[in-house]
Amino acid sequence: MSRAQVKWALNAASFAREALGFPADEAQERLLEGSPRRVVLNCTRQWGKSTVTAAKAVHHAYFHEGSLTLVMSPSLRQSGEFVRKAGDFLGKLGIRRRGDGDNGTSLLLPNGSRIVGLPGNETTVRGFSKVGLLILDEAARVGDALYHSLRPAQAVADGALWLMSTPNGKRGFFHGVWERGGEEWERVAIPATQCPRISRRFLEEQRATMGERWFRQEYLCEFTDAEDQVFSGEAIEGAMTDEVEPLRVW
Repeated sequence: MSRAQVKWALNAASFAREALGFPADEAQERLLEGSPRRVVLNCTRQWGKSTVTAAKAVHHAYFHEGSLTLVMSPSLRQSGEFVRKAGDFLGKLGIRRRGDGDNGTSLLLPNGSRIVGLPGNETTVRGFSKVGLLILDEAARVGDALYHSLRPAQAVADGALWLMSTPNGKRGFFHGVWERGGEEWERVAIPATQCPRISRRFLEEQRATMGERWFRQEYLCEFTDAEDQVFSGEAIEGAMTDEVEPLRVW
């Protein structure tokens, strides 16, 4: 490898900026520079979650020969958009876009690495193994069963896991990881007020149009109670106690 490639291999932020032409903001650059193994991105709409993680996916595939990156979204259209962004980045490297021949939404690199996009369907993920990088887009809207069915695919490679989403109530694995995931997780919260590409005027319009709860969830990255929830999260937690023995059914 050239001296520049050695630098890029060690620093995904430099790779994204210099090789992919991605103008990352300060927070995006910090994320790529650190390249943590366990990440939960709780970020505002239009921050660039998909773009920055597409750059991460291309960096991983380019410098890890024969690796597999899986991208899971609630719909195939969303996964396809992610793979399209990754394909655009490959074009900056002079790599022609082509699929792997087995998966419709996929990219195959000359070094044998693959980037595969999948819809949020439990049947589509079985059969994959040795996943070096797993990215869950709109993770708060991916079911718990699907999330847990994905994790064994990383057992052999002990790969990296990046979750990204805006909140969707105080429920599900995304909220659980954010609140109780442990020290191995790097938590990144970027509300719209910290995004240099979103104007204050736009946010004021959105607050007036969407209402306070939706605005706080979508733009301020707050875990608010779901609109159809009968009891608040605080009420449910307050009703729980270790002093009562569970009912035994024989």
